[in-house]
Formats: sequence, structure tokens, C-alpha cells
Amino acid sequence: MEIYRPKRKAYNVPIVPLIDILAILLIFVIVTSTRKKDRPVVPIDLPTVREVATAQLSVERSVIAISKEGEILLDGVGVPEGELADYLRAFQTVNPGRQLELEADEGSSLGQLFTVWEALTAVGIELKEVPARIKVALEEN
Repeated sequence: MEIYRPKRKAYNVPIVPLIDILAILLIFVIVTSTRKKDRPVVPIDLPTVREVATAQLSVERSVIAISKEGEILLDGVGVPEGELADYLRAFQTVNPGRQLELEADEGSSLGQLFTVWEALTAVGIELKEVPARIKVALEEN
């Protein structure tokens, strides 16, 4: 006795219409995309200021120093990475009203400056209250 088994239909994926649709999409993307415009590269030298000798010190400030190796010092005390905000809070409780200044080496990274600025902002010190100086090696003529 034979058991009736229906024949399976063979499913076909029409490739030609898919190729047409992909070609139309490719043409659409090419036509609507914009090309990146070349921007001129301008070499920028940051301005530097030579120190002006004064007879008296206007305000005594504590120094946040950044070395070119990336080490951060608060009044000569090394600060472990990521703990500057805590050190600044403790510094403010010990020295209330003492103003700060930022002193960075020319070779220090921009990331280190941002780290210091974030810590100052986290403590509640406005950046405009902290003047910055960058130590530049003087060229000998």
C-alpha cells in the first residue's frame, strides 16, 4: 500500500527584481549624498605672554601644576589620578578663601587640562576665577 505524499512546492526567490531595486537604491544614495568638503588646515600658534616684573604681589594664590608627564600637583603635593576633586574640597576646608591658579607645562596634554577643569567645576569653583599660565621654554638667540 502506498501512502500519498503531496509534492512539495519549490519556492523561488526572484533575483532580477531584487537587483533592479538595489540598483535604484544605489543610484538614489549616490545622487542624494553630499561630498565632504575639504577644509583648509591653518597652522595655529597659541599666544604666549612674557612675565612682567612687579614690585608687589597682588593676591597670593595656590598653584595647581600640570607637568608634561601628566602629573598633577596641588601646592606641591602630588595628586593621584582621579582624586583631584577630593583634594580640592579638602584644600578649601583647610584654606578657606584661598584663590587658585593653574600652571601647565607646554608639553602637557589637553586631556589633563580638561581633567583639572572638570574637578574645579565639580567642587564649585568657576573657571574664570582660576587664571592659567603655560610654561614655555625660552628660545636662546
